[in-house]
Amino acid sequence: MTDFPRAGVIGNPISHSLSPKLHGHWLRRYGINGSYDALQVTEDGLERTLRSLPAQGYVGVNVTLPHKVAVLQIADQLTDRATLIGAANTLTFKDDGRIFADNTDGYGFLENLRQGAPGWDAKTGPAVVFGAGGAARAVLVSLIEAGVPEIILTNRTRPKAESLRADFGARIRIVDWVQAGSVLSDAATVVNTTSLGMKGGQEFRVPLDGLRSGTVVTDIVYTPLRTKFLDAAAEKGCVTVDGLGMLLHQGVPGFERWFGKRPEVDDDLRRVVLS
Repeated sequence: MTDFPRAGVIGNPISHSLSPKLHGHWLRRYGINGSYDALQVTEDGLERTLRSLPAQGYVGVNVTLPHKVAVLQIADQLTDRATLIGAANTLTFKDDGRIFADNTDGYGFLENLRQGAPGWDAKTGPAVVFGAGGAARAVLVSLIEAGVPEIILTNRTRPKAESLRADFGARIRIVDWVQAGSVLSDAATVVNTTSLGMKGGQEFRVPLDGLRSGTVVTDIVYTPLRTKFLDAAAEKGCVTVDGLGMLLHQGVPGFERWFGKRPEVDDDLRRVVLS
C-alpha cells in the first residue's frame, strides 16, 4: 500500500492512451502527491486485476477498449448512465472494497460542445448523429438529457441504428446512410461518432452540401485534430468543435473523485496532451 492515491487507465493495448498525459498534467498543476499509470490488462486477467488494485493504493481507474462493457459485469454498483449506455469508462474503488462504475463520455461530449461553441443550446433544433456504436450511445444519452427535440440517426448498417431507437425511444428518427446528406439542412447540431476520417482509416464521404451556416458540427475523432469532416463544415460557415475536448472533459469527474480536486480544461492542457 502506498501513502499517496494512485489511479490509472486499463486497456489492451494501452500505449496509445493520452490519459496519463492528461491526469499527469493535472497532478502537477495542483501539486497533488499522487500518480496515474497506464496498465495493460488482458481480458482474462481483468477481474483479478481490478480486485487487486485497491491493495496497491489505487483509488480508481479509467477504462478503455476492450474492457468498457466487460467491467459492468464486475462492478458492484453502476450509475444509471453506465447502465443505459451499456459501458463504463470510470471506476472508483470504495473503502469497503466495492467497485463503483460510471460513464462520463456523455458528460465529456456535452462539456466539449459548451466550451467549443459558447451559446450552444440543445433545444434549438434537431441533431443529426452519424454512427450507432458505443460512442453513439453515450452521445445519444447526453443529447436526450440536454433536451434535443429530435435526433436523426444514421448508420452504415441500419439494424444497429434500429437497435438504438428501440433502446432510446421515439425521439430518434432513422435515416438511411445514403440519404443522410438530405437531412442536414434541418439540423441545429451535427455529430460524427464514427471512426471515419481517423488517421489511417476510411474517409467520411457523406455529402455535407446541405449544412446551414451557424450549425454546430462536432467530430469525436481527434487524430487528426482537424478532420476533413470539420473542414468541410467550416467552409459552410458552421461552428466546428474538434473531438479532443471530449477526451479532456470526460476525465474531470474521475480526477475529482480520486484526488479531491476538480480540474480545469483549458488551452494549456490541450497543448500538453497534444505535445
